[in-house]
Amino acid sequence: MRGFVDLHSHYLPAIDDGVKTADQGLALLRALYQVGFDHVVATPHMRPSMFDNQAPGIREAFAAMEALAVGAEYPKMSLAAEHFFDDVVYGRLMAGQGLPYGNGRAVLIEFAYERLPLAIEARFFDLRRKRLRPVVAHPERYEPFWKKPEKAAESMRRAGGVLLLDVAALVGKYGQKAQRTAEELVEAHAYYAACSDAHRPEDATEVGKGIERLEKLVGTHESARLLTKGPHDILTGNILDDFD
Repeated sequence: MRGFVDLHSHYLPAIDDGVKTADQGLALLRALYQVGFDHVVATPHMRPSMFDNQAPGIREAFAAMEALAVGAEYPKMSLAAEHFFDDVVYGRLMAGQGLPYGNGRAVLIEFAYERLPLAIEARFFDLRRKRLRPVVAHPERYEPFWKKPEKAAESMRRAGGVLLLDVAALVGKYGQKAQRTAEELVEAHAYYAACSDAHRPEDATEVGKGIERLEKLVGTHESARLLTKGPHDILTGNILDDFD
């Protein structure tokens, strides 16, 4: 199956914890294309004190990579960022200094793994007032989701966020707790879309296995929704509140 859209990948070189060289970035793009992704969005970290990338530098890095990735073996490329939801980055988003998806109606958010931010509902409401829909990266890896995944997912939905699955979690890449949480959320139809979150070319092997596992869990139709329609809706800002 082809036509997948990957909303979360780290193929821009030497900008975060993703690939280190342009050659590695090109190899990652080719590998993702081979497992079915026809469109791959670069989402470098915007995380002060760790990867303090800002929009102008990210755009420059993307333009350099886009100029290199020419040929039939490469997917379509586009750009966003993975925004660590601290006070600094929240302020940037509110000031229009983030890098949202597609037409600017949705934004990729990540949290610290051990806890969710305080006042998250109020801050998500502020983003919605700015016409920015929060897309929550890899919720299956956050400890607050491990005990009661469906309850945590419903709380996030009420706050206005939608959940983005890292498919490699389904084959144990991040440990048993993350895998179990991902499986429960998949079976509860709690995710809006799925992605690779690939950081290096060899990650594509686990991504491919994760896609196969996803299809076994929910069938071809639902896995296609998560890998094609859901991502497309996020890129176009056409996110439905009720997607079951």
